[in-house]
Amino acid sequence: MTGLRYVYAVCRPLGAPLQAELTGIGGAPAALLHHHGLVAVVSTVPEQDFCEEALRARLEDLDWLAATARAHQGVIDALTTVTTPLPLRLATVFLDGSGVRAMIEDREDDFRRILDRLEGRVEWGVKVYVESEPTEPAASAAAPPSSGRDYLRRRRESTHAHEERRRSAETFSRTLHERLSRCAEDCRLYPPQNSALSGTPDRNVLNAAYLVSRADSEEFVELVDRTKDELPGTHVELTGPWAAYSFTGEDR
Repeated sequence: MTGLRYVYAVCRPLGAPLQAELTGIGGAPAALLHHHGLVAVVSTVPEQDFCEEALRARLEDLDWLAATARAHQGVIDALTTVTTPLPLRLATVFLDGSGVRAMIEDREDDFRRILDRLEGRVEWGVKVYVESEPTEPAASAAAPPSSGRDYLRRRRESTHAHEERRRSAETFSRTLHERLSRCAEDCRLYPPQNSALSGTPDRNVLNAAYLVSRADSEEFVELVDRTKDELPGTHVELTGPWAAYSFTGEDR
């Protein structure tokens, strides 16, 4: 192979072959680089896009970054169907195969320890949102305020109702997180996602990832499903199963 080596993940030798048509960044085929009983999943990327100086500029290009992240994720998703991968952070690049082998040797003990911990486990993501406005059909049909005092009273009542919904949602989220944590082997709490990233005007009050064994995943999903209608004015979003990004020790 010519060009730089982009590394998606490290795993143990696969029990089944990779999809023959699996491609990664820029449509390049994914390949397996074996070393010291471990496997790096790699592809070739052009130096003009992934050398240090070019990469700094590319990471400011949101369209390029999104396309690269999708291609990276596609390889990880394919790996997850045949093995337990340890995903590496986006844009992990080496000059050649020797650099990849040196990386494996330098981090071999950590890789083996993390792969042992992640074996047979997947990541599930759970988010809870508070609806931006309550569903109150009668509110739009209400008579207009009769005076300034009436208007201010309605505003106070609306603000109070909104704060009550927020507090109820936060209490619900804490309780849900405690329940899910008991069904998971590990968890990570992240800062609430802002609406620009989530694509919804609703307020995010829980943003969590859970490490769950494959054997317990059905129970975990059922537990989330049972809670989805517990608190009116909120909705629960479940994503996964993913490779265990949040539990690798790698920067996402």
